Amino acid sequence: MASLTLQDLETLIAQFGQSDWRQLHLHAGDLELFLSKDSGSRAPETRASAPAGAVAAAAPAQVPVSAPATAPAAARADVPDGWIVVKAPSLGTFYRAPKPGAAPFVEGGSTVDADSELCLIEVMKLFTTLRAGVTGVIREIYASDGDLVEYDQPLFLVGPGA
Repeated sequence: MASLTLQDLETLIAQFGQSDWRQLHLHAGDLELFLSKDSGSRAPETRASAPAGAVAAAAPAQVPVSAPATAPAAARADVPDGWIVVKAPSLGTFYRAPKPGAAPFVEGGSTVDADSELCLIEVMKLFTTLRAGVTGVIREIYASDGDLVEYDQPLFLVGPGA
């Protein structure tokens, strides 16, 4: 099997996140990947010894799909009354601009209405435009351009206009 690229792994993780599978354990060459949607699950133990001349498997990586580690503490804290957290509609790559080198759709302090475009979420070369859905002012942008975001992960905090 050919070696897996970072993009292959991102795609695999995205598809796992959207599937109804509870766990995935993958061995590809010297890579071992363990994904689980169950918070208490642990990676299966690897072989104690490898055959002579074999490369030992890398330590399994556990990726919690249900709770993104990238969401800032402010996004998980209580949101003031009248403020709205705009969340990711799907798992994918977060883009702040319509194309590389272009100005971002919004910045902190930008006034938005329900139809305002906030970002793009890309999954397997399919781009989805995320619209604000509310009227207000962008108070916080939680994700960085190019970040892999998860379903329901906080992306923007929209507060009432000044």
